[in-house]
Amino acid sequence: MTRPLVSAPEPRKKPSQKIAPKLRDGVMKRGNTWSYVIRVKDPETGESKPKWVGGFATEDEAKAARDEARVSARRGEYVDRNAISVGEYLDEWIEAHAVEIKPKTLKDYRDIINRYVKPHIGGQKLQAVRPATITKLYRDLMAGGGKNGRKLSARTIDYVHAVLRKAFRDAVEVDQVLASNPVERAKRPRRTPAEPGSVWTPEQLRAFLAVARRHRLFAFFHLAAYTGARRGELLNLRWSSVNLDACDITITGSAAFIDGERIEGTTKTGRTRVISIDQSTVQALKAHRKQQAADKLLAGEEWRGAGDHVFTTGWGEPIHPDTVSSLMPILIKRYNAPKNAPKPAEPLPHARLHDLRHIHATTLLLAGVPVHVVAARLGHVDPSITLRVYAHVIRAAEASAAEIFSNAIEAGEGRNPPIGK
Repeated sequence: MTRPLVSAPEPRKKPSQKIAPKLRDGVMKRGNTWSYVIRVKDPETGESKPKWVGGFATEDEAKAARDEARVSARRGEYVDRNAISVGEYLDEWIEAHAVEIKPKTLKDYRDIINRYVKPHIGGQKLQAVRPATITKLYRDLMAGGGKNGRKLSARTIDYVHAVLRKAFRDAVEVDQVLASNPVERAKRPRRTPAEPGSVWTPEQLRAFLAVARRHRLFAFFHLAAYTGARRGELLNLRWSSVNLDACDITITGSAAFIDGERIEGTTKTGRTRVISIDQSTVQALKAHRKQQAADKLLAGEEWRGAGDHVFTTGWGEPIHPDTVSSLMPILIKRYNAPKNAPKPAEPLPHARLHDLRHIHATTLLLAGVPVHVVAARLGHVDPSITLRVYAHVIRAAEASAAEIFSNAIEAGEGRNPPIGK
């Protein structure tokens, strides 16, 4: 009788064992991220304790952070790890600084943070951010950080950089949750400094003002061109700041609309300035004040003016900034395509309201007015800003400097004896 074949028992499988991650020179991988550990001396007890720091995307980032932490620990400057994310910190930072930032600037900061920073690095740990993190952010924004994935301009990235630099500087100096500012060492995309485009000639400006003279806001455009003041500054101007006898106006603040609400605050630099005006501007303001009085009389009880604003609607309310900006192309069109009249031989090229400021500065600089005088009229805190913005105008003036010097010297030949005689 044959015995049934008995199969040999299968070898018992050993339960799977997880291989513990290896610590290599203070760096190890935990899950999908990398961590490092250093020993930090407790300032109170003098005892050295290990400090673990994690959340790094790559081993190189963890090593770089480890090296910085070791140096800080040796200097006694080590900042203990904080779990706060970039997005959480920026939210806290913007709220803490809301009282000291102008409303318009505050809105711009929030927009930049919400549009360009949070979607990319908002979830990262604040203390895990390295210079390479910020550099990559700028590259990603340049490649497709705009609306519908369009490329973002280098100018916008400059704004992002300015906000992040300020926020991370406060993280170091004020909140002390960072040992150093990674934004300072980040690399920004190169860009050529922007210069104002071509501006109108004096003849073209005169043609525009001739058309604008028929509009009730003519004085606004005249004052913008003849003083170089900003739109918000003129919309904030009060009659109490206009001295027609002394021929000057005092710029004390600026006005803007934010989320449908009119906000008035200081000037861009936070300083007031006095701008001299000529007799034609004095006459334009006198005519405007007379017209405003007529509007008030006509409106009667419907007059809504509660302040002393120079530029108001026909019923007395302060003018919305978009009103004057949108009126500019309408007036240009009226000149280029007049009703019941032939078209001009040379139509006016397109220009923005802000270009009247550029025309003012350019005309003065080309006429030889010193840069520091032009800077004072424009409200630039430093003449170097004027030099940078209008460098192309300065170069144009310098091109004729050699001829001017030569003509001045040669004009005096014959009046002085030659050298050595």
